[in-house]
Amino acid sequence: MRLLVVAILLIVPTAADCFAAAAPLTIRVGYPQPSGAQLPLWVMSEAKLDQKYGFDLQNIYISGGARLTQTLVAGDIDMATTGGAVINAVLSGADLIYIASIVPTYGFSVYARPDVKDIGSLKGKIVGVMTKGASSDHAMVAVLRQNHLQSGQDVKFLYLGGVREALAALERGIVSASVLSAPTTLIARRMGFKEVINIATLKLPYIHNGLVARRALTRQQPERIKSFLRGYIAAVKVSNEDPAISKRALARFLATNDGAIVDEAYDTFRGIFPKVPYFTEDNIKAVLSVADHPKAAGADPKEFFDNRFIKELEDGGFIKELYGQR
Repeated sequence: MRLLVVAILLIVPTAADCFAAAAPLTIRVGYPQPSGAQLPLWVMSEAKLDQKYGFDLQNIYISGGARLTQTLVAGDIDMATTGGAVINAVLSGADLIYIASIVPTYGFSVYARPDVKDIGSLKGKIVGVMTKGASSDHAMVAVLRQNHLQSGQDVKFLYLGGVREALAALERGIVSASVLSAPTTLIARRMGFKEVINIATLKLPYIHNGLVARRALTRQQPERIKSFLRGYIAAVKVSNEDPAISKRALARFLATNDGAIVDEAYDTFRGIFPKVPYFTEDNIKAVLSVADHPKAAGADPKEFFDNRFIKELEDGGFIKELYGQR
């Protein structure tokens, strides 16, 4: 009998064994540019908030909004933090949905060569942007419209793929101006280029950066989505309130020891991340108004986002508890 009990104990795993064997859920999230706009995502890894909320986050850099969107559609990543490129993809039939707002306005600046005095003087010139149909493209279209200029007619666009490529084209004189994001903006100033306009100061509603998932994932694995959002919302709090952890995350993911570059990225985006990251119809309408897709004009903004996961977390008291509110 004693031998039988011992045999059973050897065969049946203990609770500790079961817990150890249950590896944390892996969530792969892609991002399109090395920018301070990705700070909460990077802070999640730096502060180990993914482990705290029960998953293993893999941050994956996939250059350019269009390529990142294609990777998400293909299922090679679970989610993405990206901008307006998703709108065109959805209008073309992609089964994607925004589930959280990250940066709800344009987080770009326009830097130019010395002969460009203002936006009006870009008429007849070429501007470098990152990806067609993505945030930098939409930002420049919006700025030109405010100055009564039309892209493609008054000002030509050159699509360069990434923020570093946009700066390189500016340096070589291939373009007269480029749309840049922090911290590349600091590098541009060090090279002698000047800021023509900080588009963020216009406070135009937009989706510079939003969290996107496949609709199938939101239907099939809602708890996975909520686990990630708990970690993300906690990372927003750290991003806005803890400079030390935030700057360590920026230094790590921007791969730099240059304190000024880290400060540029942090100071530009600190405080811009919403505590309760709901999407609004105005965010979507702003993208549709500058999108060149033939279906954009007749699209319903409500079809592009789903706030239910954020609402469930808010209604359940998670956000109040996180911020020590009662």
